[in-house]
Parts: sequence; C-alpha cells; structure tokens
Amino acid sequence: MKIKSIQPRKQRKFLYNAPLHLRRKIVAGHMSKELKQRFKIRSFPLRKGDEVEIMRGNYDKKRGKISRIDYKHYKVYVEGMTRKRTAGTEVQVPFHASNLRIINLEMGDKKRVKSLERKTKAKESKEAKQEVKKGK
Repeated sequence: MKIKSIQPRKQRKFLYNAPLHLRRKIVAGHMSKELKQRFKIRSFPLRKGDEVEIMRGNYDKKRGKISRIDYKHYKVYVEGMTRKRTAGTEVQVPFHASNLRIINLEMGDKKRVKSLERKTKAKESKEAKQEVKKGK
C-alpha cells in the first residue's frame, strides 16, 4: 500500500476512494516503547479492545479502550472520552489514529497474533541481514 504521488490532491483522492481492506491498515497507531521493544515494530492496525493513550488535544495523556472504529471517516472512539452536546446528551469524541499510542494489544484473535509474529520475524531477519552487511 504505497501512494505513488506526492501531490496532496491525489493523496486525498486515494484516502477518499480507498477500499475497506486498505482503510483498516491506514487506521494504525504507534506502539508504546515497551511494545516496540517486545515486538520490534513501530505501528500496528488499531482494533476494538486495544488500550490506547491519547497524545494530542483536550484529552491528551488520558487512557482508555477502543469502543469502535469508523473506517469510512478514519475515526477511532475511546471509552470514557465523551463531551456534552447542547441538548445535554453525552456523545463519544472521535480521534484520528495518528493521535493515539497503543499501550496494550487485544490478543484474542489468532489471526492477529500470527500477523504480529510474522511482522516481528520479518523485522528480525531484516536486522540480521543488515548486521551481516556491516560485518563485511
């Protein structure tokens, strides 16, 4: 999934017309330092049940579990992050994935665990190849 153009209008068009399977990859968040060291990857697609920390905005440094993800608008909703409407009703605040940091991953799905292991293994083999090149 690589956007070939550097033109903002073409990048925007790609985001608006992206199919659902690519939207899932685009809604990815950075891992915490502990998770980065453990899995050796920088980011991973967000999922309902993941525990995240908000890094920007009025709710920064607050933590919560993801309650739902809106792939159409690229928004993530976190439990406990609500605001009042003028009518007095509570509504969840949407966040962009780039403003979230993954603190704890939901590991209930076997496919997700396999994907994480596959990425970790690929990263380790890539690092090993670089070390061999440095040694020569």
